[in-house]
Amino acid sequence: MNRASTSLAKLPAAIIVALIVIGIGASYALYHTRTATSGQGTVTPSNSRIIVVTDLLGRRVAVKLPVRRVVAVGPGALRLIVYLNATKYVVGVEAVEKLWDPVGRVYIMAHPELRSLPVISPGGPGKMPDAEEIVKVKPDVIFVTFLTREEADALQEKTGVPVVSLGSPVLTSVESLNDFYKALRLAGLILGRERRAEELIAYTKSLVSDLQRRVEGAKLNLSVYVGGIGYRGRRGITSTWCHYPLFAMLNVESVVDEAGCKGGHVDVSKEFLVRWNPDVVFIDENGLQLILMDYLKDRGFYESLKAFRDGRVYGILPFNYYATNYELALADAYYIGKILFPSRFADVNPVAKANEIMKMFDGKPLYQQLAKRYGGFKQLNLASLAGGGS
Repeated sequence: MNRASTSLAKLPAAIIVALIVIGIGASYALYHTRTATSGQGTVTPSNSRIIVVTDLLGRRVAVKLPVRRVVAVGPGALRLIVYLNATKYVVGVEAVEKLWDPVGRVYIMAHPELRSLPVISPGGPGKMPDAEEIVKVKPDVIFVTFLTREEADALQEKTGVPVVSLGSPVLTSVESLNDFYKALRLAGLILGRERRAEELIAYTKSLVSDLQRRVEGAKLNLSVYVGGIGYRGRRGITSTWCHYPLFAMLNVESVVDEAGCKGGHVDVSKEFLVRWNPDVVFIDENGLQLILMDYLKDRGFYESLKAFRDGRVYGILPFNYYATNYELALADAYYIGKILFPSRFADVNPVAKANEIMKMFDGKPLYQQLAKRYGGFKQLNLASLAGGGS
């Protein structure tokens, strides 16, 4: 009998009927405790331990339990497995986990042992999974991200292994956290990590609620901008995000929001920044070196901006690296809150909070290693950093 499950759509009708008949004998309590309630999965109540889940592409996939061998393919897929404390089930990783510097991807920094596992696909944005290499490590299930329905179906057909999509785990808005929660619940259901999924979801929601509670009724009399936002690589000062999710958590609008724009990445002109002249600028430190290079070429532009003249420029940790590092995004939000609303965040130590969040998500407090590479939470003086004095 083939160890791997097939999709429900491909099960012969007789088998489906048999599963239903067998399932009638399963206990009522088991059925209700193993049925997802938010569309993440529907359990077939069967002594055969086959569950049928609806993944985040809307595909119905049959998975045989218990799952003990998994691979995670695509940006952010392995991160979700780490978040669920299920690393012991991972039997292979993408080549990029070995080739790329791990600093910045907290999940792999916290679990370097994963880098010693066999390579099962090249990885990287836009790269397709390698079905032949995946089959070699004999997974019980393949978790994927950023694939289309057709691509997921094709991978399942080639491997004979259930392929479950966890969607596209990227923080684009506060509302997009709901997709993150769905992905955790779905993977948690399959891996027997439902309790851990709910624990992490409750913790994340508590942080977002805390951020929103702290700024409730507060009035910000400052104009704000975030630059250096990475988008398909490193970017400079004019790279920003419309309706930046970390600002949204704090009920803050940036100057690009005030100018009128749709959500998402946007490149603005230097003329725009001069015209809007923000009081406070945050810089995603993944783009800091590009900004320093530009500063040396166009110092007059930076010195014309109020935030740079007044010393109100601050570094934040880059949270998008092979999809979203949710722990770093939340840590950044606390630091931003501390800068913009100091009285409301008087009791918050951003470094301690960052370590607390990383320990909860990944099992280790790694702020110092990140700060050593990127700079961390601090005021930025471009003249000093560029070697031109203060």
